[in-house]
Amino acid sequence: MLRKIIDRLKRLRRGRGQVTPDGAPRTAEPVFTADFASTEQWVAGRSWAYPNGGPTNPGDNKLDHLVEDAAYSRSGRFRATRRTDGNWSTGLLTTEGSAEGFMVRAGDILEARVRLPEELGAWPAIWTWLDGDQEIDVFEYHPDNPDLLELSNRVRGGHLYYRDPSIRPGAWVDLRVEFGARSVVWHVNGLRVFADRRGVGRRWRAYLIVNLSVCAGRHHPPPDPGTSEMSFEVSDLRVHRP
Repeated sequence: MLRKIIDRLKRLRRGRGQVTPDGAPRTAEPVFTADFASTEQWVAGRSWAYPNGGPTNPGDNKLDHLVEDAAYSRSGRFRATRRTDGNWSTGLLTTEGSAEGFMVRAGDILEARVRLPEELGAWPAIWTWLDGDQEIDVFEYHPDNPDLLELSNRVRGGHLYYRDPSIRPGAWVDLRVEFGARSVVWHVNGLRVFADRRGVGRRWRAYLIVNLSVCAGRHHPPPDPGTSEMSFEVSDLRVHRP
């Protein structure tokens, strides 16, 4: 009898406070905390999401020329600078090919805090990738749509253009994405804003990518001629596995 009472108390204690005020499940200790300076966690300046691993991807309307230079990504400030050949040197980090090889899985929860760029042509993103697919866009942003975040499930086809006055060039934004097998759920600044009801499937997994691209002008304006540098910042990124 005493053992049954103890077990019941343990279950009650585990269940207490399992949701946040906005209805999101509370997270366990992180299984991944980003250290962008770590060469064990992250590979800089190349990704198989780009043709032949990079350094350019003009077919995706990008002026990117990926560089390994630590000044473009390793501080968590992702930079792009104009080159003489018409492209831009850009910062990208991915867990693909790293010593740790971390992958997010179905059921994981990613949390990040980002500062949005201000310059036209900037195209920041946090996203996932594996073997030419498995892409979930935690967010994409373009300053020509100053109050809009693009939230996308490209695995099973869910998408939302989320608008809010708190979204603006230079603003800090808190993001949370639950990679559910049946529904991917996005939270922005503590509010649940989109559940795609598509999910990723139980066996889904993918590497993480954080980068700043530069638009070539097909869908969004390219940088102003007088702009020579742009940046966005990620001050925190972690993954929980409840």
